[in-house]
Amino acid sequence: MTTVSGRGTDQSARIYSEAQEVLVGGVNSPVRAMRSIGRDPIFIASATGAHLTDVDGNDYVDYLGTWGPAILGHSHPAVLDAIAATLPDGTSFGAPTEREVRFAQVVGAAVPSIEQLRMTSSGSEAVMGAIRVARAATGRDPIVKVEGGYHGALDGLLAQAGSGATTLGVPTSPGVPAGATAATRLVPFNDVLSAEAALDGAAAMIVEPVAGNMGVIPPADGYLQGLRAACDRTGALLIFDEVMTGFRVAPGGAQERYGVTPDLTCLGKVIGAGLPVGAFGGPRAVMSVLAPEGPTYQAGTLSGNPLATAAGLAALAELARPGTYERLEATGAALEAAIEDSGAPVVVNRVGSMLTPFFAPGPITDYASATRADTDAFGAFARALLERGVYPPPSQFEAWMVSLAHEEADLELTRRALAEAAA
Repeated sequence: MTTVSGRGTDQSARIYSEAQEVLVGGVNSPVRAMRSIGRDPIFIASATGAHLTDVDGNDYVDYLGTWGPAILGHSHPAVLDAIAATLPDGTSFGAPTEREVRFAQVVGAAVPSIEQLRMTSSGSEAVMGAIRVARAATGRDPIVKVEGGYHGALDGLLAQAGSGATTLGVPTSPGVPAGATAATRLVPFNDVLSAEAALDGAAAMIVEPVAGNMGVIPPADGYLQGLRAACDRTGALLIFDEVMTGFRVAPGGAQERYGVTPDLTCLGKVIGAGLPVGAFGGPRAVMSVLAPEGPTYQAGTLSGNPLATAAGLAALAELARPGTYERLEATGAALEAAIEDSGAPVVVNRVGSMLTPFFAPGPITDYASATRADTDAFGAFARALLERGVYPPPSQFEAWMVSLAHEEADLELTRRALAEAAA
């Protein structure tokens, strides 16, 4: 089997056939199936720098970035060396290590809101822990989230807005009981007034300060500041989900870029250079409700995993080098210009090194406007790019990511592929 461009797919097709016998849908996460862009999945063999190589030997310039954390690029020498040096000591202890302390010090020094943190094994676990802390600290149950916001596959957050005037969430997935979303209130992104009304009696509002899971949507001027003020007035906590934006849009994340400090921050695999890791943190006075200091239970056998913390320390040290974020900004701007110059009928939203081209009329400011996008057109565009050696996210509603490893030759190949795909 080959594509129209002659790029072989025989090995991916063979492995996919086998995978469907032993993995549900042949994949371990739904979006990897690539059904939303109308093709079968591509099985990856290796990744280096800004490039992916599939099992058929095809090379791609990568703009997925393992969904965000590959800010340095793939297989960065400093990260590989750190893992190799740590591996002989063991892969998991289930006990404290000094490296966890050093890691927490580095993260806390960079992220404005974090005085103390608790490590987890994923961003989803970090969100779960932060919500539990917020409820314990406030003595309230309701949580406010934005429509289209994704914070992991947690029952209580797999919700959409109910009908009529209510803002209460209803489950978006079979298997999620109605009771799990009954304490979830939904409001539009970039709408301070709706958020303030929903925050009355709520424990917290959780929000991506830059939306990334409905496609990239920047916060409107004053939006994050308005949420901060609304939480202060209502006694709710403000939780920033910086799983995507942490250490990507600025050293201290979106909270540094926009000058708004949340009460709690959630971080994901970006802090472990892509290894399975997460963390949530905030002021000592809030975090002290957690056991063993307080009564609120949260735990994880793999939390503070030695390989993940070693990789994370190495990656964060590289990101702290002078000029890092200026380079990321410039590369993101270059990709934005390449997409706009391609002739594709898109509106491009970008914040730093993350962007999304929407096949929709602008402006794209919230979930409702994002969902006007022509997903069939995006699917055709994405398939054409893959055939030409460019790997975008396999969904209209995801963020494209650039890295420090993208070079001018990668961008030039991308420009040609974009123009051909648009045509």
